[in-house]
Amino acid sequence: MRNIALIVLLSFCSIGAQDKFNDFFENKTLRVDYQHAGDSKNDDFFYTEMIEEPYWGGPVTNLIDPFEYGKFRFEITDSATGKLIYAKNYSTLFSEWQTTAEAQQLKKSFPEGVVMPYPKAKFYIAFYSRDKRNEMHLKSKFLLDPNSYFVKKDRRLVYPNFQVYNSGAPESKVDIVIIPEGYTTDQMDLFKKDCEKFAGYLFKSSPYRENKEKFNIWGVEAPSAESGTDVPGKGIYRKTLANTTFYTFDIERYCMTSDYASVRDLAANAPYDQIYVLVNTEKYGGGAIFNYYSICVNNNRFEEYIFVHEFGHGFASLADEYYESSTAYQDFYALDVEPSDPNVTTLVNFEKKWKHLVDKNTPIPTPADSLHKDVVGAFEGGGYVAKGVYRPKQDCTMKSISVDNFCPVCKDAISKMIDYYTK
Repeated sequence: MRNIALIVLLSFCSIGAQDKFNDFFENKTLRVDYQHAGDSKNDDFFYTEMIEEPYWGGPVTNLIDPFEYGKFRFEITDSATGKLIYAKNYSTLFSEWQTTAEAQQLKKSFPEGVVMPYPKAKFYIAFYSRDKRNEMHLKSKFLLDPNSYFVKKDRRLVYPNFQVYNSGAPESKVDIVIIPEGYTTDQMDLFKKDCEKFAGYLFKSSPYRENKEKFNIWGVEAPSAESGTDVPGKGIYRKTLANTTFYTFDIERYCMTSDYASVRDLAANAPYDQIYVLVNTEKYGGGAIFNYYSICVNNNRFEEYIFVHEFGHGFASLADEYYESSTAYQDFYALDVEPSDPNVTTLVNFEKKWKHLVDKNTPIPTPADSLHKDVVGAFEGGGYVAKGVYRPKQDCTMKSISVDNFCPVCKDAISKMIDYYTK
């Protein structure tokens, strides 16, 4: 009941905010960059700079994030009235690094940034981190002036955009911007064809297929000096704009980037809600983090699966439901609390998750046998561990290499996120 009450409360806050968009915001973006530093148990946020960007692709109505997803949250409060006028939940590469063995041995900082509709007046920005009990704690709070002459207006990495798929005004659509990584000037035509191909992949999967008219997809014509990406384990390094690399956290298939400033700089060339980096390589890999970015390779036999699977992470905070594959994470989910991700449960508070979708005759936990092959239940194994974490069905796009195979719980989470951006 507490979760339902919170969503209702935040929905009313959102209604209040949507009536006041023009009172508090201009229709462009303010980006706040910072350094996120710490170790496995501690973190803090250190302000860097503000940057003005030309497009606001997000909603002008639902300004207060009602979901309880993500490791972090930032809130924007108008300094004169004390009103909460914008809030967003997200995770980062830093939050994943905190679960690695390295984070237990040293402190490290990662460049990060958040975006918001451009405030008209001074505001407080507050950053919150989620602890192992999934409780949010205030970490840092800054008073900032968007009218200061220190707000940067000279943008880096400015390139033309193009429309891959358009269904309407950005403020009422889910806008995805696709960034080319490791495509040279001579390969820009290839990138445009790839954008069309991968948009087709997205709309072949349910529930994106049924909601196609709620999406816009943009591309950015941003060539790299060299083709491909870094593969450190093979001694391969390429000069590329987003500085992606395989072997992130020493996992060969994990292709990510810690150069978040360049990712944001490139994304700023179009209106966007979600960032997708398309890497020009045939090597299997990719990755995604909720409300951070998604990454996929462009020329692999599993590319369609990778593209849709990773977007499940980046867009709807869907958890990995597999447990057989190696990762760098240690105790990614605490087994004595309910995970924030919508498609995994520890059964600590199953009422909060998808129990309402389970038939009364289905046992919980649910045996992974032929009798329960196609039912929604709670199947042990998920979130990178074989015991203690449960998934909704025996199989799903978030578990196996399969396409158009999201389970009902994942479909529901994706559909709710689409509605958040478009209604």
